[in-house]
Amino acid sequence: MTSDASTDTPAARFRDLAKHYGDVRAVDGISLEVKAGEIYALLGLNGAGKTTAIRTLLGMIKPSAGSVELFGQTVSPQAATVWSRVGFLVETPASYPELTVAENLKVMARLKRLPANTIETAIAQLGLQSYARRRARDLSLGNQQRLGLAKALLGQPQLLVLDEPANGLDPAGVNEIRQLLKTLAAQGTAILLSSHILAEVARLATRIGIIHRGKLITEMTAEDLHEKVARRLEIRTRDQDSAAWILRQAGHQPHTTSDGAITVEGAQALEFPDQIATLLVDAGCPPLHLAVHTEDLETLFLRLTGQEVPA
Repeated sequence: MTSDASTDTPAARFRDLAKHYGDVRAVDGISLEVKAGEIYALLGLNGAGKTTAIRTLLGMIKPSAGSVELFGQTVSPQAATVWSRVGFLVETPASYPELTVAENLKVMARLKRLPANTIETAIAQLGLQSYARRRARDLSLGNQQRLGLAKALLGQPQLLVLDEPANGLDPAGVNEIRQLLKTLAAQGTAILLSSHILAEVARLATRIGIIHRGKLITEMTAEDLHEKVARRLEIRTRDQDSAAWILRQAGHQPHTTSDGAITVEGAQALEFPDQIATLLVDAGCPPLHLAVHTEDLETLFLRLTGQEVPA
């Protein structure tokens, strides 16, 4: 697979991208880039602008301001040569319902001017061997998604743009796609995806961008995520008032939640919860429950976007 990995040119780049529909600012000044070998996840509530940004990158809609680039070329009708290097699946996977899986892939391969052996490779990558002769209309939702992904992977593109790639897949299928995308990224493929399955994004993405009301409000690496998420030690005993007093006497700052649990967020307690357990046992107030809870990505997203976080 050839790639731009030897240069600093991103596979995809948004420069102050804006898309307006009358007074509605679907995308409002987004700037980001996706480089070879990384999996960039675009997150946002419904209507935040994710799909609009992706459709603009793929030349499906024209930006109101700013620009989008593929491999250093501004997306335009004149930049036709870059499309052989791009695979994409946006929203609902499209297919010819009366054609088989293999025939659908054959049509796409011809459109991309790819050799026939690329079809067999894509079928194997997505585990569609037993469905190759089945008509697309007879496929389950999950296998329709696999067919859409197979089309995107034809010809080993250097950039994959995927909107909800795990849609309709069962847990085993989600895991297969996760491993496939990780393998492709390790081989140098740049991957831009949007997803509402936030726990899956946390396992997959190397970088995460959060869009809210058309703006990119934050970016983080997978390493940053661990530092940004809130952590707390949750404690339950038979006598919560006494436990809270014991913890305060030891220099901790316990808080009581609405459901009666005690939480402690200090670094010492989080790093050494066993010491907290020993403290309470020695004071005659042994814990019935003691666990470190890490904020999930969904809660982090709600907090960063100013949404109400469930108790």
